[in-house]
Amino acid sequence: MSQLPIEGVMPELLSGVRDCSQLILKAAPGAGKSTHFPLQLVKQNCVVGKIIMLEPRRLAARNIARYLAQQLGEQVGQQVGYRVRGETKVSQETKLEIVTEGILTRMIQSDPELDGVDMVIFDEFHERSIHADTALALCLEIQEALRDDLKLVVMSATLDDNALRQLLPDARYVESHGRCYPVEFRYNALKTHERLEEVVSKQIINLMAKESGSLLAFLPGVAAIKRVEDRLGQLPSDIEVCPLYGQLNFTEQQAAIQPAPVGKRKVVLATNIAETSLTIEGIRLVVDSGLERVAKFDLKSGVTRLEQSRIAQSSAEQRAGRAGRTEEGICLRLYSESQLRQQPTVPIAEILHSDLASLTLELIQWGTQDAAELKWLDIPPLTAVNQAKHLLHGLNLLDDKCQLTESGKLAVRLGVEPRTAAMLTLANQKSLESTGAMVAALLEEPERNVVDFSHSVHRFLMGKHSKQKVILQRAQALAKKLESRFDVNQCDESVAALLIATAFPDRIAQARKNQAGRFLLANGHGAEMQAMESLANSPYLVAIDLMRSQSDSSMIFSALGLDIHQLESFLPDLIDESERVDWDETKGRLVAERQRKIGRLVIDSQLLPEPPREKMTQALLSFIRRKGISVLNWDDNSSSTLERLRCGAQWLPEHDWPMLDEDALLEQLELWLEPYLTGVNSVKGLAKVDLTAALMAYIGWPLNQEIDQWLPTHYQLPTGTKKKIRYQFGQEPVLSVRMQEVFGEQASPQVAQGRKTLVMELLSPAQRPLQVTRDLASFWQGAYKEVQKEMKGRYPKHVWPDDPATHVATTKTKRHFNQ
Repeated sequence: MSQLPIEGVMPELLSGVRDCSQLILKAAPGAGKSTHFPLQLVKQNCVVGKIIMLEPRRLAARNIARYLAQQLGEQVGQQVGYRVRGETKVSQETKLEIVTEGILTRMIQSDPELDGVDMVIFDEFHERSIHADTALALCLEIQEALRDDLKLVVMSATLDDNALRQLLPDARYVESHGRCYPVEFRYNALKTHERLEEVVSKQIINLMAKESGSLLAFLPGVAAIKRVEDRLGQLPSDIEVCPLYGQLNFTEQQAAIQPAPVGKRKVVLATNIAETSLTIEGIRLVVDSGLERVAKFDLKSGVTRLEQSRIAQSSAEQRAGRAGRTEEGICLRLYSESQLRQQPTVPIAEILHSDLASLTLELIQWGTQDAAELKWLDIPPLTAVNQAKHLLHGLNLLDDKCQLTESGKLAVRLGVEPRTAAMLTLANQKSLESTGAMVAALLEEPERNVVDFSHSVHRFLMGKHSKQKVILQRAQALAKKLESRFDVNQCDESVAALLIATAFPDRIAQARKNQAGRFLLANGHGAEMQAMESLANSPYLVAIDLMRSQSDSSMIFSALGLDIHQLESFLPDLIDESERVDWDETKGRLVAERQRKIGRLVIDSQLLPEPPREKMTQALLSFIRRKGISVLNWDDNSSSTLERLRCGAQWLPEHDWPMLDEDALLEQLELWLEPYLTGVNSVKGLAKVDLTAALMAYIGWPLNQEIDQWLPTHYQLPTGTKKKIRYQFGQEPVLSVRMQEVFGEQASPQVAQGRKTLVMELLSPAQRPLQVTRDLASFWQGAYKEVQKEMKGRYPKHVWPDDPATHVATTKTKRHFNQ
């Protein structure tokens, strides 16, 4: 270990630890920051109390602990231990404890002064997991208010050190450049018609035939790994193919990272789990797809969407670094250099696109109603926090004042996901602790490719579950937290669906008529499953695992059939009874009915006598909800206003925008539209409603004042002419203008506080498209020359200067300039 590059800065690191309360360490992959540095802290007794090191991945946490224990000639759990969900190996001797996931947050909540802990290390902080961001924010408050002697170390191979230095202005900064053998970069961008798995497979076969050493291929997901694995059957028998991803059990993961047997080589097919903190022995070849799958929470549906996207530049650097750990290597990138340069430097923080229910619950338990009171690299978006509070209130974990209910307090003590906590608190109230603990443990360890969750329940009760021991241990631990004893004989299989409905009331689903496998969720969104699934014809079910697809509907990957009458007896408060007034188009009059509903699902209804005319507004709102907002009179002005507001919410998310998608607008009709329905007495009268005024009132002050500054409707050209800016949600803003009118402009105009550059659609004097550019300055210096040649011949009466960046803008011909 003495040859590790971090040895060169070790004296500076150790003095920084002794003299400063905060330390930032930037160290290249393979420098030894995750292993050698913590080991020296233990060996040299740099701090009196315990050191906690937060590691973002369970596999890395276990392996680092095992490696460090070996270096000390000890067993894991002596001086070096670890704590991950469902597994703890620590003792009274433990000086360095490596923890993962939300465990550090649990430790902080149970003991805000972190008694006995003198240092907290945040490893691989560049991954910007929501747990790391939260734990750092809490630790900074502890350091400021309770423990000025607590030491914090933030370290990573590729971090945004400028942003981190702003967050920790007093921290000692140390950088180790690491030791990396030369890596030869090869670029082979996929062509439009090429399939990723086929190209990866061919490149692996080619490299293994021509080069020595083992190979690591980065693929975006498990499905891609399996398809590539199937295509590698023709590799020689001395080459082992090993998949590596998070859902594999520990033994399977270890098989992938262990050295290949003597006389053999290895091909490891991995997700981004292999980017950091793991050393896979013998790797000198890397094939990088340049892709990853990122979970992004969809606020409007409350469902996560798994998106395949290009990796950030820092991730590409991490992946390439795997090839140069022990000798000269090769990194084959299946993308171009220009594609890489277009990517962000570092990944977007998880906190900006995740479900914040757990975080919000933690902050309220911490005593923080406003997340902005704490110190963050990225403040949690207010819209996501508000959505999380709404869910927590619906789960009865928060009261009307956003304070923890008794169930909420129990939920925090349990330390599980809020939905699971809501289920366990109800199970506790109904003396179903064993059943609740079993269901919670099964939810945490889902079986792959099992759609009907009841099968997993049944297998566990029969003692035949693939993770029987793990689930049993977890259920026992959860029952103990409920001050009960887990007894498998007390588990009632028949109430599993009812308990899960407590956790997912918004995902109770009703079958759509005559559409097998298609359902409407209680939150108003659609969901579907394969028609051949046994649950596809269930009248009701509760969806557990949903993934938002590209369509308006979410795919159901795990669910249970639900007896709606049994649910009504079990959870009577879930059923709402109300009168509904609507406009009947066929009859041309108002109709009313009494409905019993769960969220947006109508369980049953009964017609009532004809309602009075004063109910017209309610009827019109019901009509719009049924038909969609397209029935309103959207003219050019109101349509462009809505697009502009949606762009503002997307580009400036730190401001408190209301939800503006169609579902949200339908949900909030009473807020934004009803005030403008005064005097409207029929469906035809809806055409008179001023939708632009309604929308601007809806976003409220000060947004309705500032939007015109942030996203102006028009751009004033140097000629004095105002041109309309085209905004379309999900696309870049566009300005169409004759080229002569932007002569003299040095750069493309910007909006959204400089975050968005207008796409310039440059037109000929006859308003025909000539060029589209996002970089006007580059266009003037480059492609303009070709345009100039062509235009001089086609429009000889107009000016086409050699230096358009300094020429006066004009709408005139040459004759005007010659006067």
